[in-house]
Amino acid sequence: MKPMSAATSRLKSETRRKRRWTEGDLLDLPDDGRKYELVNGNLVEVPTGMRHGEIAVELTIKIYSYAKPWAIVYDSSTGFRTVRGNIRSPDVSVMRKERLPEGKSPIGFADGTPDLAVEIISPSEKTSDILEKIAEYFESGTQEVWLLFPERKQVHRYTVNLEVQVLNENDILKGEPILPGFEVRVGDLFAE
Repeated sequence: MKPMSAATSRLKSETRRKRRWTEGDLLDLPDDGRKYELVNGNLVEVPTGMRHGEIAVELTIKIYSYAKPWAIVYDSSTGFRTVRGNIRSPDVSVMRKERLPEGKSPIGFADGTPDLAVEIISPSEKTSDILEKIAEYFESGTQEVWLLFPERKQVHRYTVNLEVQVLNENDILKGEPILPGFEVRVGDLFAE
């Protein structure tokens, strides 16, 4: 068990007091190696680990050239402001530059969610929380959500009209229309 840092101790103490967290609080958090989202005024730790991060980086590398120059690819530390006022941080995301102020990333959080939000699902995550997050993404401007399930070597691809395509290890994940030309065998997303 890792020793608790002063910052982590402060977070646990403030969370116990049922404090309502703000965007400013989220921005001011120290880098303690954990990922947080702001959900309904609560600070929510999002489960991640080294394998999780490895998958996210590999996917980012694969999609990067398909998104440039018309979009920006973001990592999991990027926060997006939803219409509900929550701050969500997909593991990988792609946002068209035309949706950004002057085509550039703002200093703080973006208004609205990315065109493509990718979540790498940990076994400990609740289905209800995942579905709530998907709904919130679509309400806030997302066109597609990809859920990656490393344990099953599966991808669930949701579109804005809430159609879902379940792709298994030997199926091909295609990026159309968000990432024209992008194709990858699902199993290759989880290669070790």
